[in-house]
Amino acid sequence: MQLNIKVYPKSSRNTVSWSDEQGLKIRVTAAPEDNKANDAMLKLLADRLGIPRSSVRILRGHRTRNKIVQLEGLAKEDLPRRIGSAG
Repeated sequence: MQLNIKVYPKSSRNTVSWSDEQGLKIRVTAAPEDNKANDAMLKLLADRLGIPRSSVRILRGHRTRNKIVQLEGLAKEDLPRRIGSAG
């Protein structure tokens, strides 16, 4: 499954939130340098979804806040339930 994500680096805390209107938003405390924010985002997403880190990879947007991520082993219908309403 491919997923559009908006990432906010250098946030005050690590959070993941989902809404049908705005999609997936991920806030990470890591800075956007030396790929630290991307790595933190991928790890946080895998942890929240309960899938291995190796099942999550960035397809597009390595240097932007708007990313397209590939998720293996997860159905799109399961995403809101796994993310939950609290970020």
